[in-house]
Amino acid sequence: MIETLLQDLRYGLRMLARNPGFAAVAVVTLALGIGANSTIFSVVNSVLVRSLPFRDADRLVVLWGENPHRGWIRNPLSPAELLEYKQSDLFADMAVFRPMAFNLTGSGVPEQLSGQQVTANLFSLLGVAPQLGRTFLPRKTSPEALVSRY
Repeated sequence: MIETLLQDLRYGLRMLARNPGFAAVAVVTLALGIGANSTIFSVVNSVLVRSLPFRDADRLVVLWGENPHRGWIRNPLSPAELLEYKQSDLFADMAVFRPMAFNLTGSGVPEQLSGQQVTANLFSLLGVAPQLGRTFLPRKTSPEALVSRY
């Protein structure tokens, strides 16, 4: 069995040595195929197979509103809608996050940074802790505080 395999391997190497152009095309084709397969597997594994790194990730949902008159399909919920959901017993807990731009000033030229504005309970809801320091204090980040701002 192993002798036959070694014989076939030697024969294959001799044939490739006789046709170096074919050998180069075969090696490049195999390399591209293996690379593409590895890339596709990595993407599928990270996006579809592996779960999110949060506690109870299968129970997390994101709520969006709609405003068909303005053509908005994924519209953020208003503070009043958030408060209504928070006061109902539909969800065990709720946290709010939204993208924001922040200005970093100090010594040098000011710089605009992208970030998220979040409620204080986002970390506890996701079951994660900060790597350094503490989480936010719940002073002005409750849905009730959000409604009172408008």
